[in-house]
Amino acid sequence: MKSYIYADKFFMKYGIEGKGYLSIIDGKFGEFQKEKPTTADNIINYSGKYIAPGLVDTHIHGLLNSDVMDNTFDAINTISKGLLKYGVTSFLPTTLTDSIETLNESIENISNNYNKVEGAKIQGIYLEGPFFTEKYKGAQNEKYFRNPEIDILKEWQEKSGNLIKKIAIAPEREGAVEFTKYATKHNISIALGHSSATYKQAEEVVKSGAKVFVHTYNGMSPLNHREPGMVGAAMALKDTYAELICDGHHVSPVAAKIMIDVKSSDNIALVTDCMRAGAMEDGQYTLGKFNVNVKDGVARLNSGSLAGSVLTMNKAIKNVITWDIATLEEAIKMASYIPALSCNINNVCGSIDKDMDADFIVIDDNLNVYETYINGICKYKIND
Repeated sequence: MKSYIYADKFFMKYGIEGKGYLSIIDGKFGEFQKEKPTTADNIINYSGKYIAPGLVDTHIHGLLNSDVMDNTFDAINTISKGLLKYGVTSFLPTTLTDSIETLNESIENISNNYNKVEGAKIQGIYLEGPFFTEKYKGAQNEKYFRNPEIDILKEWQEKSGNLIKKIAIAPEREGAVEFTKYATKHNISIALGHSSATYKQAEEVVKSGAKVFVHTYNGMSPLNHREPGMVGAAMALKDTYAELICDGHHVSPVAAKIMIDVKSSDNIALVTDCMRAGAMEDGQYTLGKFNVNVKDGVARLNSGSLAGSVLTMNKAIKNVITWDIATLEEAIKMASYIPALSCNINNVCGSIDKDMDADFIVIDDNLNVYETYINGICKYKIND
């Protein structure tokens, strides 16, 4: 089956195209052309709208009162379906620090059910912990902190069927260098966060293959003129990617601009770090074993520390554009291709390119999501 999408603008992998026709063949992207096709089974007209790649959230714990670590199919399926409204077509269900036994259950639940979800695709697993340190623990449970061990990672990979795509560690932890070398060799992206590491400690692990900084600025040693710390490492070390939570609470617009200016939009991955209160009303929720109060759209522990967010990816894009720190093209790229690239899943999602799965969104110039497509099939339509 071959059909065509007509729209005013297309955000292709290689750049922006104006008015034209994008072919969809058996659920895959085909060629783009300016001329109206002479023969087609179907032309879908999105005049006045833009076509962008489906957004990719590589750091998300929950949505719609469901959490990845509820360890049920219903939870990950609820998140998967709910994400479509916000333009997300691929995500990495994200765990929290917990016991090895509980993390085993999470990994097995995802690996047994990832291909059964009905909305956004699960492209792998992101383990946020338990290999962290205490000072910048945030909403991670220090009771379960430990040193990274290759044998544990091997067990997790076996349980997951090699679904683990990203794992976060504190670079000052004993064994971090060896762990990073092993993980990188096996195509797992090592992310650095919840850490009080020095610049040199971070640099050593980056030289060993680590390439992502977890929700940069948050949960890490700050930039100081004598000790650049983790933030300085995120800024200075080449060929690394900085996650940013652009909800206006985790990072100020000015700080976000500084990071984007220093690293360029080619090395910034917008993430949500959304917890179960996402798309819900303010109130009392949980994150792992912690109680969380959500007030005025901000999630906090009883201690006052931020506890994830209630941000959605389309809102993150709107924010960086409203703050005038990125163009529309840059914002979309930072919410699709760059997150995918940072986690080694850019071969299956994050861009509009020939022979890629036709996962895309229909938006207007105000970033409103009108429709979300998975494999060339409309799975969400506004006001449905």
